[in-house]
Amino acid sequence: MRFDESGRGHLVERGEAMPAPGSFGEGFTWLHFNLNDARLPALFAEGRLGPPHLTGAAFSSDPHQRLMVEAGHIGGVVADLVRETGSSLKVDAGGRLHFVMGPRLLVSGRRHPVLGPDLARDAAAEGRGILAPIQLLDVIVEQVVTSMAETGARLADELDEIEDHILDERVRGERRRLGPIRRDAVRLHRQLLGLRAVFHRLETAAADEQVPDVAITAAARIAQRLDALDRDMVLLADRSRLMQEELSSYLAQASNRQLYTLSVLTALFLPPTLVTGLFGMNTKGLPLTENDSGSYVAIAIACISALVAFVLIRGLGIRPPRD
Repeated sequence: MRFDESGRGHLVERGEAMPAPGSFGEGFTWLHFNLNDARLPALFAEGRLGPPHLTGAAFSSDPHQRLMVEAGHIGGVVADLVRETGSSLKVDAGGRLHFVMGPRLLVSGRRHPVLGPDLARDAAAEGRGILAPIQLLDVIVEQVVTSMAETGARLADELDEIEDHILDERVRGERRRLGPIRRDAVRLHRQLLGLRAVFHRLETAAADEQVPDVAITAAARIAQRLDALDRDMVLLADRSRLMQEELSSYLAQASNRQLYTLSVLTALFLPPTLVTGLFGMNTKGLPLTENDSGSYVAIAIACISALVAFVLIRGLGIRPPRD
């Protein structure tokens, strides 16, 4: 995309000549590459997109988020969300946006389809004014942060629903739902940690690194928003962990109640089982074999034994577990 002096951008047509960095005059240019293209290393080595050492380091396969400054150019790697074709964005992005920024040029690249550049391109195509490369980088990161914030809001809504079910003791599969929520919140927190470090590094760039004041101002603004969003992600992760512990406690109480009921039933039926086993032996000399009411007497003995077991349980002070 080429941006004119008023900040309006338009896509460069196929075959249109691209001037070398530093000779654009008014406005600037944005180049976005698929870093899987095998022709790019030679282009970076020629220095056409910025200092060769800086571009080589910024566009390497190393996925760690970082920031580098050289000869008035800023390069780095920042986190981005991944969107697969025909599907919604994935929180477990693992996506990275590589960039090198100069006075009149922003070069970005990715190895997997990422969200930020696509949304920034759409915003510029719709007429959003962007006057400098640092503002374009600001827009890209803003789109990523907005998407992360929307994802965090969705996770918070799910946590609210699960919490209502736990408080109402209507637990139906909430434990399976809590696991992915906590996982997504933790992964977003990890992404934001790296983003914060990058922009705090740019915010505190020394004057001898030739970083423009506008870049430091923009970095401070982005870092402030990232700090707030990261706090929200930490709270989400902690909240989901506490809810998992509360749910585990609730399930343990329910299991204890069931075990108590089963134990009492076992104790009540054990004496009658002994009685029926005794009278069911095929041996001589069993009592009541000649009594016409022997069966009724045996049944009465079994019931009385169960009643005695119940009285013994209550006498020993055995009570169901309290909530």
